[in-house]
Amino acid sequence: MNKKCIIIITASVLVAVLTITLSLVFTRYQWDPNDTEELYLSNVAKVGYANTIETAIPQTEIYNMVNAHFNSSLAEGKTEKKAIIIGYDGCRADILAEMQSENSGIKALLNDGARINLAYCGGVNYPEKNTQDTSTAPGWCSILTGKWADVHGINKNYVVKSMDTNTLLTSLVEDGKANSSSFITKWKGHFVKRKATYVKEKAYAEDKNLAVNYVLSDDDENSVALTTQELQKADCADFLFVIYEPTDAIGHSKGFSYNNPKYKEAFKTADSYGYDTISAIKSRPTYDQEDWLIVITSDHGGLKTQHGKASLQERMTFIVTNKG
Repeated sequence: MNKKCIIIITASVLVAVLTITLSLVFTRYQWDPNDTEELYLSNVAKVGYANTIETAIPQTEIYNMVNAHFNSSLAEGKTEKKAIIIGYDGCRADILAEMQSENSGIKALLNDGARINLAYCGGVNYPEKNTQDTSTAPGWCSILTGKWADVHGINKNYVVKSMDTNTLLTSLVEDGKANSSSFITKWKGHFVKRKATYVKEKAYAEDKNLAVNYVLSDDDENSVALTTQELQKADCADFLFVIYEPTDAIGHSKGFSYNNPKYKEAFKTADSYGYDTISAIKSRPTYDQEDWLIVITSDHGGLKTQHGKASLQERMTFIVTNKG
């Protein structure tokens, strides 16, 4: 009888110790004291960026890249312009040092001769203090409008964008440069919530009967599936904007840190989604006749379990593109 009691007590103690240990491990990654600027810079150097932090490209330049693509002449043998922005939400620039040799969207582009550059969010480059939150809505809105918050007005999440500045989704279709566009995401803060960023622009497209599709997915895997379904259509959208969120989700729950194995795995998952998307593009029967601009980028980075402020880890993003 006494032996049984000892076993029960011992088992209970072991469970308690294990629970405390796991808790400490997760806490360490959430508040990682070793996530220093020095470590960040050393890992950024491993990626092979074509530029430096001092010469980082504003994320707003992606808007100009897409416009320039649709304004340029078709190359010989090409019959149609297509473009896609693949977003890895909350993906830090240093974590790209962990990209895989296979099933990596970024590596697939690099193997085809793509360029990879450091970029910045927040309105101004580091180390100046950011003029808009290094957060989801401001970041993606700056990419889609080519403007900072002093123009588009989105300096934080859950602010409704005015119609003074439209996104590529609307302007490309309205100007006749694209027959249709599609925005695929799982976050309701983009165009579903009452104070979502694009609720007015979505209503504007519907009122004007423009072929601009806002598609809400159930989760990231569903986002991949919906994007693949769109790309399998013979008349798929000429411009697609899709966001995958594993890095942001894990960053908020377990910590944005290169030292966090959970964050590394989240990046590899997001990058595999990018690979699946690029594979779907290349599998199109008309791919050889289409002139595709493919961009992989991020809206912001992160520090500890948050983002929005002025740290180097939050400010730097990246642009990978198959066009110079």
